[in-house]
Amino acid sequence: MGLSKGDTVTWNTPQGRTEGTVVEKRTSDFTHDGQQFRASEEEPAYLVESSSSGRRAAHKEDALTKKGS
Repeated sequence: MGLSKGDTVTWNTPQGRTEGTVVEKRTSDFTHDGQQFRASEEEPAYLVESSSSGRRAAHKEDALTKKGS
């Protein structure tokens, strides 16, 4: 798929489907909100910002759906 900063995406949350924007692509392991995430060039992770709450979350690419795709 290949997501880029600024892409509009959707993802599932316990409250239902959420829409937001890709803020950053990560290609090395990192910590976000106290949780450890694994990322690499082959399997990047993305920081996304919710359009409704403004909160940021980290997700693997396969958990995100690019809007309009």
